[in-house]
Amino acid sequence: MAIIAVSQLKSGEKLIEDVLTYRGNVLLQKGIRLTQREIEILKAFMIRAVEAEPVDGQTVETSEEDAAAPVYAVRPVFNKVYDEMIQLLRKVFLNATPGIPLPIFEVRTKLERLIQAAADYKPLTFTPRNYQKDDYLYHNSILVALTCYQFAIWHGLPKKDWLPVAMGGLLHDIGSLSVDQQILRKPGKLGSHELDEIRRHTIIGYNILKSAPGINDGVKFCALQHHEREDGSGYPLGLKGDKIHYYAKMVAIADVFHAMTANRFHKSKMSPYLALEKLHDESFGKLEPTMVQTFIQKSTQIQNGSIVKLSNHALGEIVFSDPKHPTRPWVKVNDTIVNLATNRNLYIQEVVKIKK
Repeated sequence: MAIIAVSQLKSGEKLIEDVLTYRGNVLLQKGIRLTQREIEILKAFMIRAVEAEPVDGQTVETSEEDAAAPVYAVRPVFNKVYDEMIQLLRKVFLNATPGIPLPIFEVRTKLERLIQAAADYKPLTFTPRNYQKDDYLYHNSILVALTCYQFAIWHGLPKKDWLPVAMGGLLHDIGSLSVDQQILRKPGKLGSHELDEIRRHTIIGYNILKSAPGINDGVKFCALQHHEREDGSGYPLGLKGDKIHYYAKMVAIADVFHAMTANRFHKSKMSPYLALEKLHDESFGKLEPTMVQTFIQKSTQIQNGSIVKLSNHALGEIVFSDPKHPTRPWVKVNDTIVNLATNRNLYIQEVVKIKK
């Protein structure tokens, strides 16, 4: 293996390490064999060098400047604090028991640092580095927290609510480690008894948080109510409409979105754009419709000129975003304009590069 300048890459060479964007998103995964298309993507992102296995073991001469260059650009402060938050949540969640004090001050301080470092965070495009299915609970908690902080701003909540909503997102699943972990990791469909076991996490989570000092009732209700639904079909209490705390309504939307866009033991991730369309469908009776509308409209506000990958693997450029169809803009592929609102067989699989 070697550090190879992108200008010297050849089709067929194998990546030894993930290539990340400056936001820490995985651009190309380790293990893939490069084609000319991936090489062009690396050039478009101005990646100077990657760790790769040369074709047929040939020796590749790389300049000292390129060899010393980072193989990707990252936001080191954000990544460091994100990793620290994973470790903190693991400790807090594993030891969470009703009646036992929680290190709320430490959790809040770490969350504030993470939010401060997350200036470029976008729910639609961010992917955690080093993601493992075993750590889904912790990654999901962090993503829901970051998204809820942004969501609270988008939806016009007072500033005093921004951090508490994020705390509600961070701690909403704190009761999950008290249920049978084999059920959480089961790849197939759950039976009624197993579903009842899973649903216990909401009440357990609330009991863990209800006596915790330094957090308001809205944060505590996020743990209890994030699976309640507008029509009363949710759990654990079957609450409807205004009986559900508005923090919990926001957490529910963010939680559903991130659950759909993550690889889990029983389900593979889907396109974030398709996830938004499913959220739209859920807004009819299940999720709070005005909040869902805010979330979809704001999260899809990506600059024209951004590069996306379609479901047929074609790369294209967003050239027009229709407010009536926010998840289905017009995309220029080569010299053809594809209107995704009318061409329903295609959709955006992922955003490759956001135009600044």
